[in-house]
Amino acid sequence: MCELLRAVLDGDEKADLRQLLDQLRANHRERYFLKNQILQAFEDYCNNYQKPAYFSRTSALGELIHYTHEIILEKESVWFIVRPKIASQDICRLAVDLSHFESMPVEAWLNLQDRFISGDATGLSDSPTGHEGTVATSGVLEIDVRPFYESFPTIRDPRNIGKGIEFLHRYLSSQLFANTKSGRDNVPSQQWLEAFLDLLQNSEYEGTPLMINEQINSTTQLSQQVKRALTFVGERPADEPYEQFRAKLQVLGFEPGWGNTAGRVRETLELLDRLIDSPDHGVLDAFISHIPLVFRIVLVAIHGWVNQEDSLGRPLTTGQVVYVLNQARSLEKQLQEDIKLAGLDVIGVQPKVIILTRLIPNSEGTKSHERLEKIHGTENAWILRVPFPEGNTNVTQNRIPRFELWPYLESFAQEAEKELLAEFKGRPNLIVGNYSDGNLVAFLLARRFKVTQCSIAHVLEKPRYLFSNLYWKDLEEQYHFSLQFTADLIGMNGADFIITSTYQEIVGTPEQWGQYESYKYFTMPNLYHVVDGIDLFSPKFNVVPPGVNESVFFPYTQNSERVASETERIKALLFTHEDSQIMGYLEDTSKRPILALASLYPSKNLTGLVECFGQSPDLQERCNLIVVTGKVRPDEAKDSEERGEIEKFQQLIDQYNLHGKVRWLGLRFTTPDSGEVYRVIADCGGILVHPARFEAFGLSILEAMVSGLPTFATQFGGPLEIIQEGESGFHINSTDLVGMAEKLLQFISRCDQEPNYWNEISQRAIKRVHDKYTWKNHTKQLLGLAKIYGFWNYASVENREALLRYMEALFYLCYKPKAEQLLQKHMQQ
Repeated sequence: MCELLRAVLDGDEKADLRQLLDQLRANHRERYFLKNQILQAFEDYCNNYQKPAYFSRTSALGELIHYTHEIILEKESVWFIVRPKIASQDICRLAVDLSHFESMPVEAWLNLQDRFISGDATGLSDSPTGHEGTVATSGVLEIDVRPFYESFPTIRDPRNIGKGIEFLHRYLSSQLFANTKSGRDNVPSQQWLEAFLDLLQNSEYEGTPLMINEQINSTTQLSQQVKRALTFVGERPADEPYEQFRAKLQVLGFEPGWGNTAGRVRETLELLDRLIDSPDHGVLDAFISHIPLVFRIVLVAIHGWVNQEDSLGRPLTTGQVVYVLNQARSLEKQLQEDIKLAGLDVIGVQPKVIILTRLIPNSEGTKSHERLEKIHGTENAWILRVPFPEGNTNVTQNRIPRFELWPYLESFAQEAEKELLAEFKGRPNLIVGNYSDGNLVAFLLARRFKVTQCSIAHVLEKPRYLFSNLYWKDLEEQYHFSLQFTADLIGMNGADFIITSTYQEIVGTPEQWGQYESYKYFTMPNLYHVVDGIDLFSPKFNVVPPGVNESVFFPYTQNSERVASETERIKALLFTHEDSQIMGYLEDTSKRPILALASLYPSKNLTGLVECFGQSPDLQERCNLIVVTGKVRPDEAKDSEERGEIEKFQQLIDQYNLHGKVRWLGLRFTTPDSGEVYRVIADCGGILVHPARFEAFGLSILEAMVSGLPTFATQFGGPLEIIQEGESGFHINSTDLVGMAEKLLQFISRCDQEPNYWNEISQRAIKRVHDKYTWKNHTKQLLGLAKIYGFWNYASVENREALLRYMEALFYLCYKPKAEQLLQKHMQQ
């Protein structure tokens, strides 16, 4: 029940609620209100009725409004979505006369939304039965994953969401090898122990057995032989190479994989011995990190243009390409370290990492037409490109936009399976999907290979497009959300574990829903109802932020790492050099520079920053604005959104007469050049502004911070967790242009008054990245997750198989028919 609503109705503020709802009905044509509209209407109400300042927040009504995220007005009812705490929503229906209210099920809310879409222009239609909210929409599929998660362990405290591996370690160690007080075997524990034994027995690399052999064929023998092996290695010098006593360990039942020296073998065996005798989640974590279970990894990144030079993706996908390339390099390095410590390098074990992407014959000057390309700076990491099959004999020749590629993913996965088997000479151990399309392919491949699947969304499109699920039919021609949202449900539920960059990516903030939370329940009218789309409390969620490439992005003070001629070249490009792809000049290059870098799309809000600058004479007086977008001419735009932003940018420069104050660079900087761009701006005491309307994470923010550049980034999304407000940077409300200008001016004024203030923020930004955002930390956590979730799902396969089959049914019933329809349309064009 909605206790907040009850408090208002039972208190002195019932009349205020009535007047507020009357105001909503009278002053607005719409009947569906979101949080910002609700807050604004309440603020207007408080002003109109001269309510005291405390009323808007600390009164019972103020508290209710603060936690209300959606309101729908019906003729006889008012519906509230109230979110009193993170990851918890109440649906309440209030009688229009405020005489009573009731808690409503999700199904009723979805039916209501359907009726809203089919209602008349002024509001909602009456329910056909006269009882609003209880009529099911006939013939609509209901998707509900809740029953499949009921048998899984679950996190209870919302503060621990995203800490799945910590929870799982504690859960497993409470079951593994445990006995009841009476001395009888605990049946579930015995099941887990036997599963663990089975996993070790089946460990192998290209036919070579690892960990244990047929000498150990029971859990009792495992315990006995571990103690014998400990006695044996304890008598040997700690630095004695494993090869010198390998044969004797094999007689005891232990194959390679325990360590490269007697000391390392003893350490690993001691951890296992402690687990058997007195299980503890810390010991389990340490033991799992010691044993080699992962050698071959696939990173699926479908978008295309996965290249290492010049063309790092395309606008809106560049960050993902940089991410997977850096991840691949770091994974190979970490695997090499782990394999060496396990003593497997001497028997020829070599890790291999493959980025699986799309081959594009018409590659537009990139290497996207090459089947195989080695990743720079690696020994055995590759980009493998597989074409999109088209018909029985052809392949697609050109790049297909990300919203149009859905019909090709199943056949792509089938071809990729053959290519991966050939490249690995066997199955991979881990498949990591990236974005909606990559996660669907990862699901299909993981089902075929029967291996562990990791999902990384990067960004989920559903919460980025307002009402995208309700009005999916209107948007289908351009975005095909019916396919994308279905792929998201399959990818996130099919994954063994999910990596996010931030906590709020999962469940948001007290003010805003998380990206994954937006999939909890929703309707796509006349297609399906999602009654429960994801378990937010599942231990499959883990917050594992990425890092930065510190060989490229490093502090501006490290002059020994910088090349003077490159610094001067970049400085000239930013401030003075004339070029057909550079628009604008700077009258006074000594002013403090404000830098912004992004693609010109509405979501990046660069035109909002230009407008903010144009509206502030004080900013113009004290700063120059330098914007790097990659394009400056409308005829270069790839689509209407980008073209519109370029034209708007040009218009704003003229409207506010920003000539001589703005430099607009339509250049594509290489990755090393981008690092020097940040450092040059830092040399000049400048700042970076990242004004996106929403940013899921923001690698460019980390890159700027580690370069020593004070950074102002949107408060909507990942930057809220990356930046410590006022310590390592600043948050901005990118929708409040006046407030954004004021915050920038406050910082600049303080820098002028306190000469060391800029440097203090700069140094704390560098420290923040070094402490928390490194690729080594990321990959160590990722590999630890792969091992523990691989074991978890290996041991509980019966429980998980039902959910996987449900996802397969969703693929064949919902996804595939629509994908085939879209393919037919493509073939006819």
